[in-house]
Amino acid sequence: MMPAEKIPGWIERLLMPKLSEISGDIKAINARIDSTNQKIDSTNERIDSLRNETKSGFTALNYRIDSMEKHLPVIEKITALELKIADLEKRLAAA
Repeated sequence: MMPAEKIPGWIERLLMPKLSEISGDIKAINARIDSTNQKIDSTNERIDSLRNETKSGFTALNYRIDSMEKHLPVIEKITALELKIADLEKRLAAA
């Protein structure tokens, strides 16, 4: 391998612009990668936020369902009483 100082001038003149161009392209690619990473991080934060909102919504829904389940026996008892009252009213009307 030749030391850098022994590279002929014409090769250096030929390669240096290309190397500079490649270096610029690599910097541009790195900037695009950084931008993409920032977008991914932002998207992950939004997904986490939506996940938390969904969990919160399901928790609230579970509380409502639990509350309704507690009221169902009362509603069933009221319905049974209404049927008994209707039956008693029919008997009284027939008597």
